[in-house]
Amino acid sequence: MANGKQKKSKKKIYIFGGIGVVLIALVLFALLGGSKEEIISVQTESVVKRDITQTVSATGKIDSEFKVTITPEVTGEIVSLPVKEGGKVKKGQLLIKIKADVYLAQQQRAEANLSSAKSSLALNKAQLDKVTSDYNRTKEMHIKKLASDSELETAKSTYLSAVANYEGAQATVLQMEASLKETNQSLYKTTINSPMDGTISQLNVQLGDRVLGSGFSQGTDIMTVSDLGSMISTVQVDENDVILVALGDTARIKVDAYGDKIFKGTVYQIGNSAVATGTGTQEQVVNFDVKIRLIDPDPGLRPGMSCNATIETQTINNVLSVPIQCVTARSDDDKSKTAAKETDDKNSNVVDKKDKKASVSNKPKEVVFVIENNKAKMKEVKTGLSDDNYIQIKEGLKDGEKVVSGSYRAISRELNDGSKVKLEDKKSTTAKK
Repeated sequence: MANGKQKKSKKKIYIFGGIGVVLIALVLFALLGGSKEEIISVQTESVVKRDITQTVSATGKIDSEFKVTITPEVTGEIVSLPVKEGGKVKKGQLLIKIKADVYLAQQQRAEANLSSAKSSLALNKAQLDKVTSDYNRTKEMHIKKLASDSELETAKSTYLSAVANYEGAQATVLQMEASLKETNQSLYKTTINSPMDGTISQLNVQLGDRVLGSGFSQGTDIMTVSDLGSMISTVQVDENDVILVALGDTARIKVDAYGDKIFKGTVYQIGNSAVATGTGTQEQVVNFDVKIRLIDPDPGLRPGMSCNATIETQTINNVLSVPIQCVTARSDDDKSKTAAKETDDKNSNVVDKKDKKASVSNKPKEVVFVIENNKAKMKEVKTGLSDDNYIQIKEGLKDGEKVVSGSYRAISRELNDGSKVKLEDKKSTTAKK
């Protein structure tokens, strides 16, 4: 029994002893491993001179520069519609004819009223002539003392009344002539001809439909005649970018229906009125319409096609530049963190109150990382224009210097001033991905 107890106690000692050894080994590994400085793998690229073109991107629709929306001025039924959507028309060609029965009746009534008014005018003219003659005779007799004052007054009153009747008849004739002219205009408007050479880009009615005239309302949009030989792109540019756009700027336009084909154009109109969406919400967006005239449009382009425009707002030549991802924002706190790592553990938690206040007041600065003796050195830079891939460096770097261009995580988070780095081949990095 005693031997069995001794064996069990020895086993326990071995087990707990082994566990203790493992724990000690783990602690030592953590301490020794943690003390090793991390080496960060990076890729570099040289600072070189190149041309940079600043651009503004926007989306919109293709449309025709010259188009006319046809709206009738009279109400009635469509009795003739000799055109179809997509068909070509010439200036003066018949587009639509509206039933004119009502307007013909109005014309006949106006003509009859005018004839009656002219007859009344002739009658009043004859009466005026007779009364004028009587009045003149009475005046001569009054001079010779052959007519009394009362007779003269009566003749004068009759004359003035005849003049008023005649002038009233003249006014009625003018009124009837105007009414006839208005009726003739309405009758003329029952036939609509094309105002220009073009294509029926939109047709909203059919033969037999009843359309409303624009006399008392907006009227019915019957069709749109467009000149497809002169096309534009109307895009909406963000309020922060529209100030960069100027008349005459060159633009590259991609139409969704044409894949990667690029159309060239020039900006010829910049809107002054904002186009706001989501007003009153956190998603409110304010844009401005910018119109771009296509230089050599394809005959297959149609109004309403979706497009993306890249407007070239400014170009600078032969300037120092780096890939845009090389530039990141850092504050002085990053440098203080690096310095703290190099101090003793006793002093690592001691921070000068003045330095703390200064770091709070410091704004982030644009920096890049250059490689010196296998270490990253943080350099503050002053940037300028940028395109989709590169950004201008005005101050802080020299031609030919090597700057860290990747990875994004290393540039934005991991690298600090003095970090140890290992150069990695871009090709091998791509292959790993």
